[in-house]
This record gives sequence, C-alpha cells and structure tokens, in this order.
Amino acid sequence: MPTRTTAARRTDCHDHPLLFPDLGRRQVVADFSGGYLSSDGGALLLRQTDQNLGLTVRLAQAFTDQRDPRYCDHTVRELLAQRLLAEALGYDDLNDHDTVRRDPLLAVACGKREPLGEDRLHPHDYGVALAGSATLQRLERGHRPTDRYHKIHADPRQVEATLLELGVRCLNKHTREIVLDLDSMGHLVHGLQEGRHFNAYYDGYVLSPLYVFAGTVPLWAALRPGDADAGFDGVIAALELIVPAIRKRCKKARLIVRGDSAFTREETLAWCEAHGVYYCVGLPPNSRLEGMIPDALAAARARRCLTGAASAREFKELEYQTLKSWSRARRVVAKAEVMAAGDNPRFVVTNLPREGFRGEDRMRFTAAPLYEGFYCARGDMENVLKQQVLDLPGDRMSAHDLAGNQLRLWLATLAYLLLDRLRTLYLRGSDLARATVGTIRLRLLKVAARVTLSVRRVYVQLCSAFPRQGLFRQVAVRAGAT
Repeated sequence: MPTRTTAARRTDCHDHPLLFPDLGRRQVVADFSGGYLSSDGGALLLRQTDQNLGLTVRLAQAFTDQRDPRYCDHTVRELLAQRLLAEALGYDDLNDHDTVRRDPLLAVACGKREPLGEDRLHPHDYGVALAGSATLQRLERGHRPTDRYHKIHADPRQVEATLLELGVRCLNKHTREIVLDLDSMGHLVHGLQEGRHFNAYYDGYVLSPLYVFAGTVPLWAALRPGDADAGFDGVIAALELIVPAIRKRCKKARLIVRGDSAFTREETLAWCEAHGVYYCVGLPPNSRLEGMIPDALAAARARRCLTGAASAREFKELEYQTLKSWSRARRVVAKAEVMAAGDNPRFVVTNLPREGFRGEDRMRFTAAPLYEGFYCARGDMENVLKQQVLDLPGDRMSAHDLAGNQLRLWLATLAYLLLDRLRTLYLRGSDLARATVGTIRLRLLKVAARVTLSVRRVYVQLCSAFPRQGLFRQVAVRAGAT
C-alpha cells in the first residue's frame, strides 16, 4: 500500500522560487511553502451558526442515501455542508469545488475529521478532504428516484418542509405581528431548460419563482414555469402550509399578507378572510377607480401649485367591488399623486381595520400611514431578493429539468438563511447589523488564516492585520466559542 503523504512533508516541500522586482536593497522572493492557508477564516463562524441552527443536520434528513458506506468518503450531511457553506462564502458554481475542495479550513467547517484528507479511501485522493464537482453534481441530480446511477435521492416535500421549519423556528414566538411578504421574480435561463418561457419584461426566457419572507427570514421558495401566473399559481398552496406552521409557533401573532398588485386575486383575498389572515396588497388602477378620486387629485394639484413642490399627494378611503370577479366590497385606499409628468394614482386593497387594534396606535392603518408607512415598506423585500441573485446563486438555473433547478433554488435560499441568522443573531448592534450578505462576506468572512494540524488540535491562525478582529471575536463568543 502506498505511503501516505503527511502534513509535515507537504508543508516542508519547496517549489522553485519566483523572483519579483527588488524592493530597494531587498530581494522579493515568493514560493508556495507557506503551509496550509485559507482566505475564508470566517468559515468557522458559519460552522458555528450551522450547528446552532441545525441546518445541515435537518436538511440531510430530507435525503435518502443508498450508497455502501464502506466505499464512501463523504456523508450526505458533509456534502450538503460543503455545498451550502461554499455558496455562503461566494463559491457559486460546482466547478469552484474542484479547487476549493483543497481548503482545510472549509473541511473543518464541514466537519471532516481529517481536514487534510489523510483518511481517504483511494490513494489518488490523499491530501484532498472535500468532494469534487462530479460528486456534488450527483448529489444535486439525485432528485430522480428511478435513476440507478444516482444513489442519493432528495425528497422535494421534505426539503420544502425543511426550509419552512427552519424559517419558522427563527421567528420570535412571542411576537404580536408577522408580515408575510409575497413576491415573484423572473430568473433568466440561457438554455433549453424545462418550463422556460419568453418574458418581454425581462427580454429573455425565464423561470418564475415564488418567494415568501417574514422580514428577512425566508419561508418559501417555489420554482414555477416561466408562463406561470405570477400572483396566483402556488400562492394559496403556500399559504395553506405557512400559516398553520407559524400559528403553531407564534400562537398570539396576527398574520398580514403583503404583496404588489399581481397578488390581488379574489381566491387569495377570500382565503385570507376565511382563515383570519389580514392582507394589504396593491390594486391595479382602472377607469372606475380613477373616477372615484377626482376631488383628491384636484386637491393634490392645488397643493402642488401652492407649494411649488415637484409632486403632491392626497389619500382617500373607498369602498370598492369589481363588476364580476370580487364576491364582496372591500376597503381600498387611494393615493392621488400629481407629478410634473402628470397624475400618478395608486391603490391598495386591505381588510386591516382603519381604527387599528386595541392597545396599539389607532392611526397606524388610516389611509396615509397605511400606504406610506406599511404598504411601501414591502420595498425592503426587494432588497432581500436582490441579495438572492447578486450575492448568492439564487438565479443559477443551469439544470435541464425543473426539479433540478428547484433543488438549486432551495439550496441557495438555505445558504441565505444561514447568513441571515449570522447577521440577525450575532451581528446585532454592530455596523454590519443591516449589511447585505455580500458585504458581510467581504468584510467579516474573507479573512486570511493559516491552518496547522497536530494530533490533538487544529490550530487556526487568523491574519494579525485583520481590521475587524474585535467584531470577529464578538461574533464567535455570541455563537458559542469560548
């Protein structure tokens, strides 16, 4: 049997040095004898966050592993941890793992007992602790239970339930109000993916996921074909699972559904009314609605003329019912805005009481505060969704079939949940408490580290010049390090 390459042998070997231009009287010489180094010292913080949340342990229960453990180097939990932690650290593509798999600190974060790969079953894998892109690809393609070439199979219902369960667990059980923000996106695809459909707004072929968030906490991420009805398909099915799960944990919380005008459907509004759920959603303008607010528009024009402002707005309460689709009249709040470019009327429909709730601010849900203070706050969800696609691979829909892309969407959403827990629980009170996950990655997680292994310990030496040492220590202690 071949002799294993020890950590000492690997660290002591010196390659041919690289000579750079001199610095004054000093030579500038470089080689690769620095030992085991990582640029992701923050992986330790993600590891602790994952352990506290129980994310990868719970997610692994949604997979069935039919492999023979005698011939396996990586457990399902380790593979999932590698995939999620790498996404959180900015390694979005599977191909990235062919190089990042050599990072001993990522191996530590994934729970590998031998971070230098000294326990691999095959000699040609010695020194590489983590899985390559091909192994991870088989994990992601295992959503086909009848495929005999893939031994790891994901149960979509269980993965969906895992996201909902972990998201609900992050909610404060004593809270008095939870706002569920609904939104749909168009993820561009560049191949012949199943379910793609041309969308003129995005000027390309898209798939259309439905997201539900409670604040910054993701609860739902369902991938739909590109021709799905953005505000209807899958909405009630999602609410039927989300609402009972939240009520089981937050027994005294009122639930409010909030969304743009795409979600104003009789079926959705009637479902909320029948199940004691409040709603505040946009209402598309039409001639009947605009014909009910001429006095408000006239008042806004007069105010703009008197003040010389670029725009002016007035608000008005309406009782409105469509001619055919709605089963009853509902409360509508109109924003009559006059701008230099012309009139800009907007409407929302809601069943929130205009007199508010007992013991709370009685003016909160009157016309102007309802629109400006409550409804417009849904813009914060847009910022959350931007992090899904700008900082994480939420829009990487490169699998051929819809089920494969759905699994990738779930993994990206769970990676976001991991980073959001790090931000919410351990960065509170700091200058990164409201930062995007991309900023947190850049300023806190990307820290140089030297990894030294001995029989008794893994010694991680973080960069002495790291400018956020105090914050790193604070987060580590809050997460459970001593």
